[in-house]
Amino acid sequence: MAKKLVWGRAWHGRSYDLGKMTLPELWAAYITYPAINLYAAIALAAGLYAGFTVRHWAQIVLPIIAVLIVYPLVWYGLHRFVLHGRWLYRMRWSAALWKRIHFDHHQDPHKLEVLFGDPLNTIPTMAIITLPIGFALGGWAGAATAICTALVTTCVYEFFHCIQHLNYKPKNRFVQMLKRDHLLHHFQDESGNYGIVSFLPDKIFGSYYQERGRSPTVFNLGYDVEQAKRYPWVMELTGSPPRDRPPGATDEQGKRPA
Repeated sequence: MAKKLVWGRAWHGRSYDLGKMTLPELWAAYITYPAINLYAAIALAAGLYAGFTVRHWAQIVLPIIAVLIVYPLVWYGLHRFVLHGRWLYRMRWSAALWKRIHFDHHQDPHKLEVLFGDPLNTIPTMAIITLPIGFALGGWAGAATAICTALVTTCVYEFFHCIQHLNYKPKNRFVQMLKRDHLLHHFQDESGNYGIVSFLPDKIFGSYYQERGRSPTVFNLGYDVEQAKRYPWVMELTGSPPRDRPPGATDEQGKRPA
């Protein structure tokens, strides 16, 4: 599989299942994924701009610190209140967006091409949040540093997100914990453990857990058959009713082997 991956070409018309991939195959897929290449290219350009225009170390250091603090908090807020909100699928104009950025991922958490965000959504979001912070702390050099930091952080988050769904047991205990907590979000109860690399916001705002009963909406995020009848746009795009179990479920709890 890994030998057939070519930048830009391998991601058209082919699906990759993280539940069946090895770590080397993931690395090959990750470094050839167009969105990751785009993030890296923009981050490099922004970093070079910041490096050539900076006049004081604070213009670089302060935006980096600020973004590293703000990023997990913003991700938590978006994940909890937007992606897991039940209002995007109720409007025709936003149903396709919600389906692409989160519903499809919960319907099949192992599907690699829907795990990554769409750059058309992620890059503007990062820019809107981080550019004003960076500019306030360091002018244009600070703004470039801030967006660079956000893009690099996103690349790190996306890789760990892949590891959390990969058929692989991490050797590092901290990464094992991250994977355990995230898989609980996908296979036990979606109304908690919203983090990817940091679960500190979950602990601060009371949504962190280590054991709960299985939620009946853990795979469909509340968009069940009844909701699909009232708000049919996501179902029309999917071409089938929403699932309440992951594909390939093998036991009474609806879990799929990683």
